[in-house]
Amino acid sequence: MESGIKGKNILVTGASRGIGKAISKAIAGAGANVIMTARDKEALKNLKEDIISKNGKVIYIPADLADKDEIKALFKKVEKDYGKLDVLINNAGFVKTGELVDFSIKDFDRLIDINLRAVYLCCQYALKLMLPAGAGYIINISSVVGFKGYPNQTAYSASKHGVVGLSKALSAEVQKYGIRVSLVHPGGVDTDLVGNARPDLDRSVLMQPEDIAQTVMYLLSLSKRAMVDEIYIRRSSSAPF
Repeated sequence: MESGIKGKNILVTGASRGIGKAISKAIAGAGANVIMTARDKEALKNLKEDIISKNGKVIYIPADLADKDEIKALFKKVEKDYGKLDVLINNAGFVKTGELVDFSIKDFDRLIDINLRAVYLCCQYALKLMLPAGAGYIINISSVVGFKGYPNQTAYSASKHGVVGLSKALSAEVQKYGIRVSLVHPGGVDTDLVGNARPDLDRSVLMQPEDIAQTVMYLLSLSKRAMVDEIYIRRSSSAPF
C-alpha cells in the first residue's frame, strides 16, 4: 500500500476534522505529500504539527470552498508549490436539514455551493494539472444520501445526488486520458456533520472516521489493472443492501 502513494501529491478538502482529518493522517503515514485545505486555520495548523511529529510530509492551505475565487487560488498555490497533483480527495461537506416546505433558499444555495459546486470546480482545476501528466485519481466522498432518500434531507440529498451524477459522467469522460474517478458513500459516521443531521442515531454504533480513511487507502492501494467505481460502506448495525 505504501509504495502506491509514497511521494505522491494528494490534496484533501475538508481536512481539518472528521473524515478528512483521518484521511490526511492515513495517507501521510503511507508516505504521501499531503496538501490539506479547510476553513479552520487553527485546526489545520494543529493537525500539521501532529502529522509532522510522526515524520509525515504535509502543508495546509486554508480556503473557504463556498468561494470560487478561493478555490482558484488554492489550486494556483498547489501548482506553484508542487507543479503537479496526483490525487484529489473531495471530502469537504456541509449539512442542513429541514422539511422542504420551509427550507430557505439561502441554506439550499450553501449546500449546493459547498457539496456540489465546490466538488465540480475542484475537479475542473485538478484536471488542468492531471491531464498534462496523463494520470491522476479523483476520489469523491459522497454519502448514503447520494442514492437513498431520507425525510428532511431533500436539499442535502440533492447536493449529494449531484456529486454522484458528476462523478459518473466525469469518470467516463476522463478514462481515455488515464485519469480515474471513484465514489465513496459512507453511511453513519461519528462526526459532527452526522450528529447534526441525524441526532436520533446512537453514536456508539456509528463508524469512525478511520473506517472511511481505510476505505480510501484501499482504493489508493489498487494496481492500475483494477478499478472500483464506487463503494458503499455502512455501519454494521444498519440494514444490509
